[in-house]
Amino acid sequence: MADESSARLTSAMLVGALRRRVAAGGGFATILVKGDDISGVILVQTMEKGQETGLFERVSNFSGGHALMRCGPDPQEGAQAMVHYVERRRRSDPDLWVIELDIPEAERFAAETIC
Repeated sequence: MADESSARLTSAMLVGALRRRVAAGGGFATILVKGDDISGVILVQTMEKGQETGLFERVSNFSGGHALMRCGPDPQEGAQAMVHYVERRRRSDPDLWVIELDIPEAERFAAETIC
């Protein structure tokens, strides 16, 4: 029998919860790239009123939990830089998820839901 502390939510469950929570908060959330349902890495592209505010990756932290870490190009580098970054990441990890959130404080919504 599996130890209860080793149980974890799948990537698909986390993404679904994040989409529902953002929608309930009056925002917009969409899956740009669907990854592996069980253990795909999750990238969260944050937006506010259509303006990109950053890209974050869900990573393991030292305490056994998860955190969001800023990754990818600076939003000021433009949409094309982000597209190239995601394409490179997808080539090395085809199981990767990319979720776009458009809501004020999108990073907070993501951290509170998937970390």
